[in-house]
Amino acid sequence: MIISPEALAIMGGGLAMAGGLAGSAIGIANAGSAGAATLSEEPGQFRNVIVLASLPMTQTFYGLIVLILILTTVLPKINAMPDPGGSGFTVLACGLIAAFAELFSAAFQGSVCAAGISLLPKTKGKILINSMMLAVFVELIGVLGLVFTIMALSMLGLF
Repeated sequence: MIISPEALAIMGGGLAMAGGLAGSAIGIANAGSAGAATLSEEPGQFRNVIVLASLPMTQTFYGLIVLILILTTVLPKINAMPDPGGSGFTVLACGLIAAFAELFSAAFQGSVCAAGISLLPKTKGKILINSMMLAVFVELIGVLGLVFTIMALSMLGLF
């Protein structure tokens, strides 16, 4: 085989991590941009802006968890599988599932947080909890991406 199953598995873990990092960067940038505008209007909302702007960061940790699980648990077992090459592609596909879930979850969570941040001055900060709850709904997609990736690897006997 030209590409080893281990290389494919590592690529899957790396893509999961990259998706989390990219999504978090996009989400935090969106929320941070709204935060800068809000703070120019009402500097007293700094704490609330920091709370909302930091929420998209969690998807980076989910991507890191997938990467660590693949490196520590999946790689040692991959050559023992009946078809190691097919298993490598399978782990790559699982990594792609996690990558897309974390990327889109974090990016769109940043949009939800940006909307909440922009309304902080108008509501005198009372929108904070409501904005966090709405952002948690988007966060759930990232959590489900992590859980489904772990379930898929487990069902394949690689975890």
